Amino acid sequence: MITLTINKIAITVDEGTTVAGAISNAGVKAFRTSVAGELRGPLCGMGICFECQVTIDGIEHQRSCNVFAAEGIEVATEE
Repeated sequence: MITLTINKIAITVDEGTTVAGAISNAGVKAFRTSVAGELRGPLCGMGICFECQVTIDGIEHQRSCNVFAAEGIEVATEE
């Protein structure tokens, strides 16, 4: 088990969980907001659609479905 922070809340997940999976397990519904104001979240799950973009350790626009959760990382969604 590893612990990461999602929107300033500590979450524990199994090792090997993607950041997108950890965010979903945390109950976060929207990962980001489109330019039209629509809520967005994972669609393809393999990094093609870019709908799961979040900020990880201060680096914006990271595709959360392509990044494995790691001990101590800080994730911020737009929710």
